[in-house]
Amino acid sequence: MVIDDMRNHTRAARLVYSGVIDEGIGTCYTRTGRRFFNDDADEAEFLQRIGAAIETAGLWQEFVTDWLCLDCELMPWSAKAQELPRTQYAAVGAAARAAVPDVVDALALTAERGCGMNGLLERYRAKGECSSKFVDAYRQYCWPVASVSDLKLAPFHILASEGAVHADKNHAWHMETRARLCAADEELLLATVNKLVDLGDSQSEQDGCQWWSELTGRGGEGMVIKPLTFTARGRTVSLSQR
Repeated sequence: MVIDDMRNHTRAARLVYSGVIDEGIGTCYTRTGRRFFNDDADEAEFLQRIGAAIETAGLWQEFVTDWLCLDCELMPWSAKAQELPRTQYAAVGAAARAAVPDVVDALALTAERGCGMNGLLERYRAKGECSSKFVDAYRQYCWPVASVSDLKLAPFHILASEGAVHADKNHAWHMETRARLCAADEELLLATVNKLVDLGDSQSEQDGCQWWSELTGRGGEGMVIKPLTFTARGRTVSLSQR
């Protein structure tokens, strides 16, 4: 399986290059099918940067294609999904940071009076530290955006190209390929860190757990665990059936 750094894994955007005539070089749209950019000039500049990186990485030639469909995360969250950090993350962080200190003060006063706390004061002090770390974690994905240069794009998968859907490649291949793409424009493109873990090897599992602990210890949001190969679920029909 492949583990990805969770901080770029909300699947907020997809980037599409196609051979549509007289309708631009492509489209960047959200996971719900809405157009990401409101300004045509910004979208064109952004896609041109991606196209230049694809050219530098040699992917047009490698895939023998003039278009690519990429699964990506476009950041910061505050550039488009402003309600997500404001209502889902900021609200939780603000409530915790407003309430927990008062609880800690009350418990500390109670402890001074000689009442047995059974570790309750320590638990709430830990909650206070965790709430601060939570706020610090989501703030990593929110910053002012004045131009395309302020954006960051994290590609995850090369979904398709001319004549090919790349679900037949394993996740390690996708991670390696997108790393080459990101190296072509490190100012705009971000390759999330990842680690391959063998579930049949206890040492490999321990290494994966340690990697996760170090990642979150540095303020990382978390991770996504995937099987090495793509897994399709649902009813299947054999080719012999009519």
